[in-house]
Amino acid sequence: MSTLLKAALIIIAVLIVLLVVLYIVARKAEKKSTEQRQAMESNAQTMSFYVIDKKKIKLKDANLPKIVTDQTPKYLRGAKMPILKVKVGPKVMSLICDEQVFKTILPKQEVKAQVSGIYVISAKRIRGPLPEPEKTKKEIKAEKKAAEASAKAKADKSKAKNEKKKSNK
Repeated sequence: MSTLLKAALIIIAVLIVLLVVLYIVARKAEKKSTEQRQAMESNAQTMSFYVIDKKKIKLKDANLPKIVTDQTPKYLRGAKMPILKVKVGPKVMSLICDEQVFKTILPKQEVKAQVSGIYVISAKRIRGPLPEPEKTKKEIKAEKKAAEASAKAKADKSKAKNEKKKSNK
């Protein structure tokens, strides 16, 4: 066997072993994630609150209780998290929000939500503005092209009018 063939077989064997290890680790992480999700849902309470503001900010800048930042791993303290600033009764609080829920909530909106500790699991709008669906890049490009085409058509029309006026004089 040539050395090139041996090297290729070794590389393929290492890649297969890496894929198997990654598969096993991913399954364990998924199982752990579902267990945590079930535990949060079992401890969840229904709460009504008014959303003052929503931002994606660093955990250390989110004005959360000190115990939360102390228990968070150091590498995640600098990561940006979806944070809601809400008013529950007379009290203003900061809550961490699920990514899908964060997209559906708007500021200046009254919400009924499932909250586990300081984590918002799900939310339904009671009063306030309706969220507008986010546009894809294709839709934005199509709108820009349509706007440019209409502007060009207007310019051509006005140019034709001006030429017609000049020819009539």
